[in-house]
Amino acid sequence: MLPDRFLRQILDNLTTAVLLLDGELRLSFMNPAAEMLLAVSGQRVHQQPVADLFSDTAAALESLHNAVEHGHPFTKREAQLTLNNGQSLMVDYSVTPIIAAKRNWLLIELYPRDRLLRITKEEAQLSKQEVTKVLVRGLAHEIKNPLGGIRGAAQLLARELPDEALKDYTDVIIEEADRLRNLVDSMLGPYRPPALRPINVHEITERVCSLIEAETQGALRIKRDYDPSIPDVQADREQLIQALLNIVRNAMQALASAGPLEKGEITLRTRTLRQFTIGQTRYRLVCRVEVIDNGPGIPSDIVESIFYPMVSGRADGTGLGLSITQNIISQHHGLIECDSEPGQTVFTLFLPLELDGAD
Repeated sequence: MLPDRFLRQILDNLTTAVLLLDGELRLSFMNPAAEMLLAVSGQRVHQQPVADLFSDTAAALESLHNAVEHGHPFTKREAQLTLNNGQSLMVDYSVTPIIAAKRNWLLIELYPRDRLLRITKEEAQLSKQEVTKVLVRGLAHEIKNPLGGIRGAAQLLARELPDEALKDYTDVIIEEADRLRNLVDSMLGPYRPPALRPINVHEITERVCSLIEAETQGALRIKRDYDPSIPDVQADREQLIQALLNIVRNAMQALASAGPLEKGEITLRTRTLRQFTIGQTRYRLVCRVEVIDNGPGIPSDIVESIFYPMVSGRADGTGLGLSITQNIISQHHGLIECDSEPGQTVFTLFLPLELDGAD
């Protein structure tokens, strides 16, 4: 028979969240996967009622009591749990009654659905991004070739014109051709791959804050909510500043268009995440950077396509900033997400902290 220590080690190394409740639905054991999922410490909540860990419907709690009394296992799909920190979590969970040491127990296995849904959404988003990138690069190539011909022809024509005043027209052609070329170059994003080196992510956020504070002359409130224990991220400093600046500047412009800038507020929040999946790769440690503003939100008809080039919620916007940001984050093996409603818009950057430490 296997020793208890070895059985405990097996439970501790499971990726499935496991809870053990006694007959009064008090917590007797939870493995590290459950601690991570429910965002609590097992020692701190030991012997507390399960209702203190998370809340489900009254019917679900009654089902747990019935499982203890009658010994009937059951499974619940897509349960919406509310954790004690206010976070909402969608899970499937299985409940298995156990009789041991002349006592009734419940073994609960929790399977998070949020992560699976997010991975599916990310894969679809990344696939769309790649298709868009190919289309944009093809379109840019087709535009730049005739632009070069138009510009060259205008230069030759300027040399042959007998009247200097007529060169004003050829100058307009050349200037507009250059402007369109620069616009196409902006659509393509940075040409060079990122020069990765260890850098403190808060050096990036503070640089962006100083730029925005100078731009708004201190009229905009910027809150910092940092985790100082975050390790250095492998990143290109200038590119990452540009990516984050595009997001924060968009938030600032949205606040300015909604009313007095003094009423606006932007929060920069940093945290670490463990065992986080980006695309097809699972990373042991990821840095999460959130940009939160209390502005009017992004129109619902464009929120799903804001990372595409030329899509903007502002009449005077080019729609290139977020596209460039997405390209930069993608080159850093990261991910960008957006969640928006009136009064709160959240852009979230996920950056791997161990590029060579993926599972």
